[in-house]
Amino acid sequence: MGFARACSVALVGVEGVLVEVQADLEPGVAAFTLVGLPDKTLVESRDRVRAAVVNSGAQWPQKKLTVGLSPASVPKSGAHFDLAVAAAVLGAAEVVDPAVIADLVLIGELGLDGRVRPVRGILPAVLAAAEAGYRQVVVPQQCAAEAGLVPDVSVLAVRSLRQLIAVLTDGELPEEEPPERAGRPDSMLAGLTVPGAGLGTGLSRGTGDGPDFPDLADVAGQQAARRALEVAAAGGHHLFLSGPPGAGKTMMAERIPWILPPLTRQDSLEVTAVHSVAGILPPGEPLVGRAPYCAPHHSATMQSLVGGGAGIPRPGAVSLAHRGVLFLDEAAEFSGKALDALRQPLEAGHVVIARAAGVVRLPARFLMVLAANPCPCGRHTLLGAGCECPASVVRRYQARLSGPLLDRVDLRVGVEPVTRSDLLGRGGRGESTETVAARVLEARDRAAARLADTPWRLNSEVPGHELRTRWPAGPGALAQAERDMERGLLTARGLDRVLRVAWTVADLRGRDRPDALDATVALELRTGIARGATLAAGAPS
Repeated sequence: MGFARACSVALVGVEGVLVEVQADLEPGVAAFTLVGLPDKTLVESRDRVRAAVVNSGAQWPQKKLTVGLSPASVPKSGAHFDLAVAAAVLGAAEVVDPAVIADLVLIGELGLDGRVRPVRGILPAVLAAAEAGYRQVVVPQQCAAEAGLVPDVSVLAVRSLRQLIAVLTDGELPEEEPPERAGRPDSMLAGLTVPGAGLGTGLSRGTGDGPDFPDLADVAGQQAARRALEVAAAGGHHLFLSGPPGAGKTMMAERIPWILPPLTRQDSLEVTAVHSVAGILPPGEPLVGRAPYCAPHHSATMQSLVGGGAGIPRPGAVSLAHRGVLFLDEAAEFSGKALDALRQPLEAGHVVIARAAGVVRLPARFLMVLAANPCPCGRHTLLGAGCECPASVVRRYQARLSGPLLDRVDLRVGVEPVTRSDLLGRGGRGESTETVAARVLEARDRAAARLADTPWRLNSEVPGHELRTRWPAGPGALAQAERDMERGLLTARGLDRVLRVAWTVADLRGRDRPDALDATVALELRTGIARGATLAAGAPS
């Protein structure tokens, strides 16, 4: 009787669970049984592995073969178990030494010809292996750069099962396979991306050094909205842009990721793990360094926003926008059920999805930007524009954004129509993306220094109780906000958010703590009621 074991990783959401792949050979009628709660894709690995082993020059054992995936209670899906199953079978058949593969974590899909094909989710899988104490992993050659992002882990990149057998047995390495014909896309990369999954994520622009770099200076006019964008980026505050069509709401939202600071190493790993599992990681870019931008269509379902799908839930738009921007254009056209599902991730920074196949926790800390027209025709706020929407229709349209959702939005800005003078540039161009991004980075550094010994990094993450007790505002700074709360214009959550925005405004102005002007600016941005202080936001003192 032969027995061998190897290890692989099962992905549950964006987290990995170590799976021990055990192979047992017994005398009897030749058969191949796979147990351990596999799905349809994994059951089909029996035929893939058998063909790959034979076509790699090894002899398939003509005995009763049982392959078990432990722990059996964890649902397992995907073709990335193929390499571990093949190694365990070869170990049980004594083609390779079972002791050599016992401490290996193997991840990869096998083709019928024995080639090792790349798979999604390499980064979270290798991270799970490293946390479990494994120090050597075997991955497809195309995924070596992504696996190499994990420190203290030795990565063995293989292109075929024949090569893996040669490495494990100290045999002669096979010859290099001929490259793909010039001008033809690499067929081995087909498994890395899901067709259509990356639409609307904004990842195709790379680092923004090309001619398509979105410059904030291209936005004509809109000084108040530009200041609100700067405050939102500096403190991580959610933003609601309301105004007529054609005023530049979408144009401004698309430029927010470029005024955000580059992602830190830890944030990059979190974002890359989510995008790798979702199949939207750009080929040749194993590490995402720029804040992602996700803009789903208003017909998106609740499952596509927060995550879901058949079997184990998959990341939704809120997770694809993790550490970046989630832009909901035509927000009033989204279904109320989908919008209200955003309440939990807006507060918690993650989303927990419970399904029959299991419970998944997905990261979802993002900056949400809502854009909507004031009425169905969009001309309600324009004088003499001929809006014919009845008052009841306008109220019903605006009520599609529920009060609890808007209560979680820190900044509410009315976007005015662009004038002819602004459009022709007679007043001069506004500040460029580089100039605003430099101020945002300086404000974030100031906040990070203040919050250095805490679990928070942005003003929007600090609980209101901590702000009121550990970092109080200036004397009388919140007097006006407190009066609005007494009159019912602000909720308790709203008062905390005004204080958070006031701290961000103070950071942009280079002040040690918010004063009355900072709080007035924050209150105006929160309520949308003009108080004559908006233009002071972000201006250096």
